[in-house]
Amino acid sequence: MEPGAPARLLTEADVARILERTLQSRFAQGDRVLVIIPDATRTAPIPLVFRQICDLLLERVAVLDFLVALGTHAPMSESALLAHVGISRIERAGKYSRVGLFNHAWDDPSALVTLETISAEEVNAITQGLIKRKLPVTVNRKVLNYDAALVCGPVFPHEVAGFSGGNKYFFPGISGQEVIDFTHWAGALMSNRAIIGTYDTPIRRLIDRAAQGIPCARHFVNMVVDGGGLVGVHVGSDGDGSWLRAARHAAQVHITWLDTPVKRAFAVVPSMYDDLWTGAKGMYKLEPVIADGGEVLLYAPHISELSYTHGKLLDEIGFHGTEYFKANWDRYARYPWTVLAHSAHVRGDATYERGVEVPRIKLTLASQIPRERCEKVGLGYRDPRSIDLSYWKQNVEEGYLYVPSAGEHLYKLGLAGDGLAAEG
Repeated sequence: MEPGAPARLLTEADVARILERTLQSRFAQGDRVLVIIPDATRTAPIPLVFRQICDLLLERVAVLDFLVALGTHAPMSESALLAHVGISRIERAGKYSRVGLFNHAWDDPSALVTLETISAEEVNAITQGLIKRKLPVTVNRKVLNYDAALVCGPVFPHEVAGFSGGNKYFFPGISGQEVIDFTHWAGALMSNRAIIGTYDTPIRRLIDRAAQGIPCARHFVNMVVDGGGLVGVHVGSDGDGSWLRAARHAAQVHITWLDTPVKRAFAVVPSMYDDLWTGAKGMYKLEPVIADGGEVLLYAPHISELSYTHGKLLDEIGFHGTEYFKANWDRYARYPWTVLAHSAHVRGDATYERGVEVPRIKLTLASQIPRERCEKVGLGYRDPRSIDLSYWKQNVEEGYLYVPSAGEHLYKLGLAGDGLAAEG
């Protein structure tokens, strides 16, 4: 398959056959199983796989629960959880009454457990000198109560780990703040452009190392989606290469290679991203192809908040590159590294010399966030009411790029496959 080429969507019957053939044998009669799934900020047919996993395992295992890997995202309400897995309240009280549905709680110490502490020396070696500090491996304590964990989620190019999926659903998906901070800040120090769309990165290795401490068996349903439908289901267990196969498949589907940089990208942010914290993925996926001095315009008329979880901190910090933060570390060391990392990812590559920061490219936000707030935190502003979408759809000039649904599809420069297998 050529990169970016359309792929045949798997039917419900196809998915059922794949899961029946590859999944059932991984669980013993009477096992307690925790299924870890993404929240609504990831495109995946969660209702389909929820029902099929329940059909396959509910009568076989003793316990079947589902945990949403929120990271630091806001928890989902009961009605949102039911909609997410595609069942009604009647079904919840009937057929699925035995199935637990839980949100991860990254900021609740009582919901977490420290599995081990990775030494500063090992962290330094894994991150190639980016961070030399011990890492307490904190995770949702629910993993202690099961015989097996089944990660069920999509694989996309990702700004922190290179590609999402696999053990990333444990760390940082259901981890505590320490792991979330470490992985995101290390990724920011390397930069989005260096990491995104790369299979083997120091951050992925740190995630995989942390996952070795998970006390139960780890299995995976790694999904590759296209337009909301499935084009690939790569089922496996820890260490068998199933995640890498899925990442290679995802690279074919979710990366478009360009010959030359573009001056300006107009990115329409879909409604599944309800704040800039998540909607900034539209920036991350386009940054690699923007020419020096170019611009990404994020069109997000539905977004009214920088972050529902971290908005106040972002108002204090603003958006800056890592060189700025390192030069002013005494001022910013007290802030969560995850928030600093987000700030740096949104800013993109930037120099900082003699007290002056110069971003490589400009980010302009067309949303409900007021001009004054955008300018205070260092973002460009455009009134979304002034934008004629039909013009952008039909009259994009040479050197410009229009992306109708930004956030999951990556644009890179070069020949297909360049650097994908390289170490970050």
